[in-house]
Amino acid sequence: MPRFSEQSSARLSTCHHDLRLVFSEVIKVYDCTVLEGIRSRETQAEYVRQGRSRTMNSKHLRQSDGTSHAVDVAPYPIDWKDSRRFAFLAGLVFAISERLRAEGRISHRVVWGGDWDSDGNLREHSFWDGPHFQLDAT
Repeated sequence: MPRFSEQSSARLSTCHHDLRLVFSEVIKVYDCTVLEGIRSRETQAEYVRQGRSRTMNSKHLRQSDGTSHAVDVAPYPIDWKDSRRFAFLAGLVFAISERLRAEGRISHRVVWGGDWDSDGNLREHSFWDGPHFQLDAT
């Protein structure tokens, strides 16, 4: 069974409880690595300058509860050219998060950076962020 490295666990620990719970279930069935949880405003500004992000209002920034409401996770081993593996991971994340919501264990829906409006149409978005998962506002 896959498990998170110490570094992935440390990064995930900076995230909201719902994200921690979802990905602690995901890792049981699919090997993945946590790239980033909470980030500084300076890092976010640099990502915007580089075109890696489009907003300074990122959910990766410390939120009012002190955690990140976003996490970047990639299938392991990472192959940035294989977008299908990122979509497969996203499907697992959706299935697991919806099960946890139905069980009352988490309260937020999870949004993926490959389908920002969660309508299942992956081709309509101009900005693809395959590793990105964030909590919906609901």
